[in-house]
Amino acid sequence: MVAAVFQGLSWDPVADVRELFRFPFMVHALEAGTIAAVSAGVVGWFMVLRRQTFAGHTLASIAFPGAAGAVLVGIPTVAGSLGFCAAGAILLASGSGLSRGSGGESAATGSLQALGLALGFLFVGLYGGILGDLDSLLFGTFLGVSSGQVLALLGVAAAMLAAVAAVARPLLFASVDPEVAAASGLRVRLLGAGFLVVLGLAVAQTSQITGALLVFALLVLPAATAQRLTVRPALGVALSVGLALLVTWLGLALAYYSEYPVGFYVTSLAFGLYVVTRAVESVRR
Repeated sequence: MVAAVFQGLSWDPVADVRELFRFPFMVHALEAGTIAAVSAGVVGWFMVLRRQTFAGHTLASIAFPGAAGAVLVGIPTVAGSLGFCAAGAILLASGSGLSRGSGGESAATGSLQALGLALGFLFVGLYGGILGDLDSLLFGTFLGVSSGQVLALLGVAAAMLAAVAAVARPLLFASVDPEVAAASGLRVRLLGAGFLVVLGLAVAQTSQITGALLVFALLVLPAATAQRLTVRPALGVALSVGLALLVTWLGLALAYYSEYPVGFYVTSLAFGLYVVTRAVESVRR
């Protein structure tokens, strides 16, 4: 059946693009990928600016036991990922209470990452036998995304982006200069805790496409590339979203016409753009 669906690329690019929308599962994957890319582009830009990439990597690791636990108890993987990532973000916020990356926060995130990975492998072991969806949990897939999951992701993304938009200016201030922001009366620690929760939800969303191990790439690479291209916040966020959408759409298309997981393509494309940007930057200097 799989061989009958995936015929490979032809010499007609228009027909190849139309083929992507032929089956409902691929349409749902493109919808979910678009939602995840927009969320990752916005939240990832602030994550890189705040130097909390290690926290994002830890939350990505926590998405794995969330998805594995969901498979174990028989609930949708997106529910498990969202629940575990939100809980992990709250634990990080309460454990460190810091506004941005530092030694104390690094210790807390590292400890939580180790616990998350241990729980993930425990849940896989308790499942018994061979977990056929393990590769998709770790490296992503475009198969099995339902319309209900797309609606759930859309609802979470809308709430998440609305929260970021509501505190964008104070969050930017607290990210660039937390000491001055705190002296000005901003509740920097509360902003930091709230952002970690939003970051956890963004990680859970993105892991539905890229997988738990590669979610970090979509969060950090487009944002890091955008910040290399411009220092303007609004333009930087827009570029981060645009690059995330580009690599997600191309990654899904390439995965559809090949046998390799979508997470591999998304990560490789995002990394390639970042390397090219750094190379051009070096040449110009």
